[in-house]
Amino acid sequence: MTDQPIATAALVQQEAAALAVSLAPVYQDLHANPELSFAEHRTAALIADRVTGLGYGVATGIGGTGVVGVLENGEGPTVLLRADMDGLPVLEETGLDYASVARGVDPEGNDVPVMHACGHDVHVTCLLGAAELLAARRDTWSGTLVVLFQPAEEAGGGAQAMVDDDLYARVPKPDIVFGQHVGPLPAGVVGTHAGPSFAATDAYRVTFHGRGGHGSRPQSTIDPIVMAASAVVRLQSIVSREVAGTDTAVLTVGTMHAGTKNNIIPDTAQIGVNIRSYEPHVRDRVVGSMERIIRAEAAASGAEREPVIEHTEAFPVLVNDPAATADVTSVFADAFGANRVVDPGLVTGSEDVGMLATAADAPIVYWILGGADPQAFAAAYASGRMEQDLPGNHSSKFAPLIHPTLDTGIAALSLAALSRLAATAATA
Repeated sequence: MTDQPIATAALVQQEAAALAVSLAPVYQDLHANPELSFAEHRTAALIADRVTGLGYGVATGIGGTGVVGVLENGEGPTVLLRADMDGLPVLEETGLDYASVARGVDPEGNDVPVMHACGHDVHVTCLLGAAELLAARRDTWSGTLVVLFQPAEEAGGGAQAMVDDDLYARVPKPDIVFGQHVGPLPAGVVGTHAGPSFAATDAYRVTFHGRGGHGSRPQSTIDPIVMAASAVVRLQSIVSREVAGTDTAVLTVGTMHAGTKNNIIPDTAQIGVNIRSYEPHVRDRVVGSMERIIRAEAAASGAEREPVIEHTEAFPVLVNDPAATADVTSVFADAFGANRVVDPGLVTGSEDVGMLATAADAPIVYWILGGADPQAFAAAYASGRMEQDLPGNHSSKFAPLIHPTLDTGIAALSLAALSRLAATAATA
């Protein structure tokens, strides 16, 4: 046994709470200055500067704007902690003193507002805190710590871009991957779920081709707007009428673009479709039905050209390793109390962090970090108005509490890492 003391959960939580206070201004700065996917240049520079100052070896520009810090500390396993760092094209309406007024240019060249509406500013701040806590406690653990700050989770390509950019030739390949995502659970609560946990997602851009003309003479045209509108309505029948009640699927049409003036029937109309699923047979059924309906609506409208269906984004199902999840759940229950550890069940949101684990052939544990005001959560739950009264991820009003969200998030990442790294130190 080594004579070096192993950090107790209580000490880790005390240190995490102190770091949460010191990092609160960093969080507010990140929140006020969000950047779109693959444009996180300011964020990446801030991260690289802070992590370098903690004594980590730092690699930048991986997968575009990704930043990775490596702290080698003797023999032992390699643990990777991950945070994503991009914002969303959302106009913030939280009313916070540090609300974002930032703007950016989206992939189509449009000037758009930008907000950390999914809480990636929380993720970055918590990982910065864990990196600092673990660096200060390197006498209590042995192994290699990798802290990875990923671009473009919202665009669906960030994790794969880092892998494709020789990530694991440039930094050590992990033996396990840990991460967390803030959501509308009460702040101070964490949620773990073993097995399939976050849904697979598939995104499609669909272009309907009609024949444009004057709005006063629709009989001389083939109206792609009517075509697209009919498809949008009909697509909603897939989940309700073609997916079994015992299966899970979500289909959303999130964008619709057509025309330039109210008296001109355009040549084309475009919609954006998003599909969530957990099982391959369900995915195949939904995708096949979507394609059938889109083509049928075009044919029913007399389209002279087939619609174009482009597959623009895909995440696989995120599968938490059962044994590793059980271990982390036990660590969290011992540290935070069993009443602060819940099972959120299947999450229909999607995450690409699993690609980092798959590429390393390593297990992953990815949990939910509560960020909601506990009193607001309790009131919304009691009234049965959770969806209406408690803004969630991607809402313009999504505003996680700073404390104890950061306190818990820093502690959770640190405790998960130490559960693997400290074990080596204890038996050295």
